[in-house]
Amino acid sequence: YVRYAADTTQEQVIRIVNLQSPLFFNREKFRTTIFESVMKILYAIQGTGNGHLSRASDIIPVLQRYGDVDVLLSGYQVEVALPFPIKYRLHGLCFVFGRHGGIDLLRSLKRMNLARFIRDITRLPVDAYDVVVNDFEPVSAWACALRSIPCLALSHQSAVLHPAAPQPSRRGWMGRLILKHYAPCNEHYGFHFRQYGAQIFPPVIRSAVQALNITQGKHYTVYLPAYDDITLIALLRQFRHIQWQVFSKHSKEDFDFEHIRFVSINNEAFLGSLASCAGALLGAGFEGPAEALYLGKKLMVVPMKGQYEQQCNAAALLELGVPVLPSLSDKTLAQLGDWLQHGTVPEVHFPSETADRAVKRMMNDFVQKRAQTLRSVPGLG
Repeated sequence: YVRYAADTTQEQVIRIVNLQSPLFFNREKFRTTIFESVMKILYAIQGTGNGHLSRASDIIPVLQRYGDVDVLLSGYQVEVALPFPIKYRLHGLCFVFGRHGGIDLLRSLKRMNLARFIRDITRLPVDAYDVVVNDFEPVSAWACALRSIPCLALSHQSAVLHPAAPQPSRRGWMGRLILKHYAPCNEHYGFHFRQYGAQIFPPVIRSAVQALNITQGKHYTVYLPAYDDITLIALLRQFRHIQWQVFSKHSKEDFDFEHIRFVSINNEAFLGSLASCAGALLGAGFEGPAEALYLGKKLMVVPMKGQYEQQCNAAALLELGVPVLPSLSDKTLAQLGDWLQHGTVPEVHFPSETADRAVKRMMNDFVQKRAQTLRSVPGLG
């Protein structure tokens, strides 16, 4: 394990172990056992929403510097293609977006297959890996918990749970409980809009976003997957002087209605729209708002009803100066109109090398703990 520490050479490790156990140390056997093996890493990703997969595109190449990486993807609302082979494709356990601003509980319960979830946990061969890196993925997390396999959380949800991270004014104890136990891990490393702790990092701004040509157009980009097209038309059409580009989770074909353009979910089209928009009206997820802020765009967010993580994100964004609508309805149209007229861009800086920093910190910590375990073995400690 120790060879993967970025700041530790083979000779340094051999010298450390030799000093600890000079009578029992076989230099060549140790070198063969430790340094000629390749760490096996399972990277498990939650597929609900687009943020986890978007971040994974930049995380996986960094993980591959530390060993052989297999990818697991679970969830049934996957819309972003991952440019890496997926070894395990599981049903998982997740919610279904509603049509009026919240979660569709009935459809979520209908699609929840607990028997399959438990079967996947018992069959997933996590013991074939040295470590599992988990982005809020429940099957691999519970499989590791049951078999005592190291599982490292590398997710936005880990940062949301940090005691210093902002929380909504109405504390959702049930939502926090679910978030805490949905994908249990041994160690937690997270991403958030600010660094609320030593193991929390800024958002991973994927390379595709960093490469965008930023312009200032006249349209507003909209991505509110918890609202259906009819609801959005009824509300957005009232701002007749605004050109809207709505990315719809509920339509498979593009269409126009008056001054509103509806586009089916397409990553490249969304990035192009975001890079050239006058402002963005988004759900209170994590990656979407982070990318809009990185691009210097005026931003307003609408958190999903009953979704604790998004309520926490909204509280954090409010601290950055991003306006938050509690919902999109006739009652909040005046606030939306005021933002369209007078909204400003918060001054935020997100570094470009976050993926490297976060993975290096996580893997170095893991390696150092494994090295300590190795030294405690009779004959080596």
